[in-house]
Amino acid sequence: MQNTPTLSFTNIESLLVGIPKIDLIYKAGSAVNIDLKITCSNDCVAVLRESWDENKIEFIEQFKILLLNRANNVLGVFEVSTGGVTATVVDIKLIFAAAILANASGIILAHNHPSGNLQASTADRMVTRKLIETGDILDIKVLDHIILTRTGYYSFADDGEM
Repeated sequence: MQNTPTLSFTNIESLLVGIPKIDLIYKAGSAVNIDLKITCSNDCVAVLRESWDENKIEFIEQFKILLLNRANNVLGVFEVSTGGVTATVVDIKLIFAAAILANASGIILAHNHPSGNLQASTADRMVTRKLIETGDILDIKVLDHIILTRTGYYSFADDGEM
């Protein structure tokens, strides 16, 4: 018969001393601006262009998300990643961690194409599908995916791809 040690509260407490504590917090800069409501892709692009560094839009690829409450009011814009000339990393865990921390009911995906090409790539479509599936599981609706260039934009939702 094997002798298994018994765990008491004091034993567990001493074991937990070295384990990092994780705090999940979200600090809103201000109250939700009810005037900043997304009703169409043009509204979304206007908000995104305000948050985008126009000096980088033709230089490096960036991926951001627009965080929305249930009424589609903007809670914030989160920069997910900055990459190189042809690609950037889209970290699904990071995207939904930000959405959960902001208590967002919906998100809009956005990235730029430094080339100026407004066509969605196969990789763009694949990551969009994966994010929609993850959002469905978490009850966070992925409402659109916007591709920005200096002169225009492409909306997955407007083109019937959502």
